[in-house]
Amino acid sequence: MNCKNYFKALVLALSCAAFSSCATNGERCTGTNTSNTGRDYDVAAYVWPAYQNTPDWKRYGHFPKNIGEWEFVKEAASKKAGHKQPKVPLWGYELENNPIVWARKVDACLASGINVLIFDWYWYEGKPYLEDSLNAFVKAPNGERMKFALMWANHTIDDLWDKTVPVKCKDKNGYRHIRAEADVSMDEFKNVLVPRWLRYFKMPNYYKVSGKPLLQIFNPTGLKKCLGGAEKVAEAFAYLNEKAREAGFAGVEIQLQQSPLRKAEAAAEYEKMGVSGVFSYNWLECGALAGSYHRDYTNKPDVDYKVLGEAAFAEMDRRAAKYPNLQFYPNVSCGWDTNPRFPDNYYLPVATNNTPERFEYFLRKAKDWADKNIRKGNPKLILINSLNEWTEGSYLEPDEENGYGFLNATARVFYKIK
Repeated sequence: MNCKNYFKALVLALSCAAFSSCATNGERCTGTNTSNTGRDYDVAAYVWPAYQNTPDWKRYGHFPKNIGEWEFVKEAASKKAGHKQPKVPLWGYELENNPIVWARKVDACLASGINVLIFDWYWYEGKPYLEDSLNAFVKAPNGERMKFALMWANHTIDDLWDKTVPVKCKDKNGYRHIRAEADVSMDEFKNVLVPRWLRYFKMPNYYKVSGKPLLQIFNPTGLKKCLGGAEKVAEAFAYLNEKAREAGFAGVEIQLQQSPLRKAEAAAEYEKMGVSGVFSYNWLECGALAGSYHRDYTNKPDVDYKVLGEAAFAEMDRRAAKYPNLQFYPNVSCGWDTNPRFPDNYYLPVATNNTPERFEYFLRKAKDWADKNIRKGNPKLILINSLNEWTEGSYLEPDEENGYGFLNATARVFYKIK
């Protein structure tokens, strides 16, 4: 059976089975999972909401064609022999601030065993940024069947999304051309962000762990800096938990990205903040590709995908050991190629040979890691980077090269598991 027919069969099976019994929002009647999916494994794919036409792009000088990063995907070119660009989406260059577009994505994800979508969520200078994609998902006719959550991507906007800039951080001291800061005051956190998040938390298909809505935070170091230290972050998190309990929840499942937490003493500091878990957004911090956005990587070698993945899992073991009282959650990245975000005459190293079969190998490795390392009382949450990071070469969505291969690989590992 070829990839396309295999995927169609899964969609049919899903329609006849998973949607027919207990609940219309994707939950099952039985199961031992502590989350509200009712599944033994929670397979969550990140969503980068950059493929939409929105006035937000004009705020910081991005994408004049107003199709978001599809502009870079379309313009990408092979920069040397064997470099596989451009990537061409089988579904076309669909704009994701359309609920009907999201309906197809939801069906495809559910048919592949993905039961959670984690949206990158942005807030700059007193306003939400790129929120229309999330709101379109919420309005999708089948959206209630898919659990979703937010990751506050509280990083600065610099030249990362400007392909005319070859090295995004030219100064050895770390200076960047900052277009927008993600800083918030304590007052803004408490009186603006918390009520906005609560509106999403209250939606019936929001992803929850033991009655607590999940909120991931991309840059805990930045949050600590803007609020004025670890004690202030603890105060902010305590307020968030208080308001969540007032709204009828058991609190909030707060998870922080692992890359800023390298020092052993940081683990104890973050425990005091009321953090529940630690996660990784992708494999960027592992091996030769680490820091590849902000260094001159001219003439650096490519890295084999399997080598990159094995290094990532070894790093997961090391990082997990540093946080003995925090739950670490495994990540599987689909690939790595950021060349569409750079000028045509500037080549960055990529992860080579990231086939669906090799991706499946690491999904099974993540499943085994979760079985061995996720403690009782925590969900077996496995994070995938990502549904649609096309300009980073890490996406599940079907393309002309692999068809539905990455979605089918996910289905082979997770679809039949309760």
